[in-house]
Amino acid sequence: MRTSTRTLLAAALVLGVAAGPALGPAVAAQPAATARPARDADLAKTMAAAIAGLPRADATAALVRVGGTAGTWRGSSGVRDLESGAPADPAARFRAGSVTKVFTAATVLRLVAERRIDLDRPARAYLPDLIPARYGGVTVRQLLNHTHGIPAPNFPGETVEEWYEHRFDVYTPEELVRSATAKPREFRPGTRQHYLNIGYTIAGLIVERVTGDSYERQVERRILRPLSLEDTYLPGGAAGITGPYNHGYQTMRIGDGTTGLRDVSVWGTSDAWAAGDLVSTTADLERFTRALFAGRVVRGPLLEEMFTLPEVTDLETGAPAAYSVGLSMKRLGGREVWGKTGGRWGYNAAIGSTRDGSRTLVYSVNSTDAKGQDTNPTALRVMVAAYGLPD
Repeated sequence: MRTSTRTLLAAALVLGVAAGPALGPAVAAQPAATARPARDADLAKTMAAAIAGLPRADATAALVRVGGTAGTWRGSSGVRDLESGAPADPAARFRAGSVTKVFTAATVLRLVAERRIDLDRPARAYLPDLIPARYGGVTVRQLLNHTHGIPAPNFPGETVEEWYEHRFDVYTPEELVRSATAKPREFRPGTRQHYLNIGYTIAGLIVERVTGDSYERQVERRILRPLSLEDTYLPGGAAGITGPYNHGYQTMRIGDGTTGLRDVSVWGTSDAWAAGDLVSTTADLERFTRALFAGRVVRGPLLEEMFTLPEVTDLETGAPAAYSVGLSMKRLGGREVWGKTGGRWGYNAAIGSTRDGSRTLVYSVNSTDAKGQDTNPTALRVMVAAYGLPD
């Protein structure tokens, strides 16, 4: 849940839309944010302000749910798509990106509770045909808390325009792991932290190996069905979103060489798989978040794994580790907030909560630069409205 105040200060350009109207007068008469009343008047005021005025240059829609004993609020803003200008659907499905990792981690921990996986056992013990000896010391826990030292696999392209051209490429988890583990390790396992998808790709394969079942069916059986998350599913790399959704857009060079917005709602997810391909709704993710923090998904000491940061530093920044097993921690408004953000092209999402569940937050923001280096300005405003400024 990294945030950056720089994004609040950045001035954004109003950009055109590929094959659609401009983000200007043509969609200026959009409905204001819609919301259900909150028990906390200040929360209602600040949250409504955080998502007001959409669509704008950084985002075209936002869906937000705040819960817990400290006050509740639900609201939406923006448009379903820029062509029609119809109001955003608050019940729409969206790509949740790396929020998927929380579901993967919870599934692994449930298998640990059944003694089918050991967090301290090397990953190679489960996948001897796939994990080479050079990574033989990497444990399952290190896969999940990003202290494994395995680098990212190779993908074609270096710019968003090139990645867009490859949006329908299909990757198997095994080829991603082979690509990554063919490289030298980034650091000795357990000595640093580097947030990457590859650890969760390997974790998904371990789930399949120990259960003899697909990763998708195991998540459905252990989490989705018990919690009645009926609008949440794992697409298995499918490029489209099933059911109603608010369109996602990405800033890039368009056909005439100018910079504008392109509809990127249809984009394959096999590159992410168990690390980032979940599709969900804010209602489902709120239900999951409440259940997780209440100990109804993972129980006892294993739940504490999700709230324990490794005592190492980040490889890139040198800051203390911010990622646990499945979650991350950020101090906002003088308190610890645990959760997970995610980004797929056109979509930013997050779940968050205080440990006691007094304030939960779920949002989906249709960001026009969902995989940018800084937190989307609208998403950051929502987090600050819910919890306060970063310490």
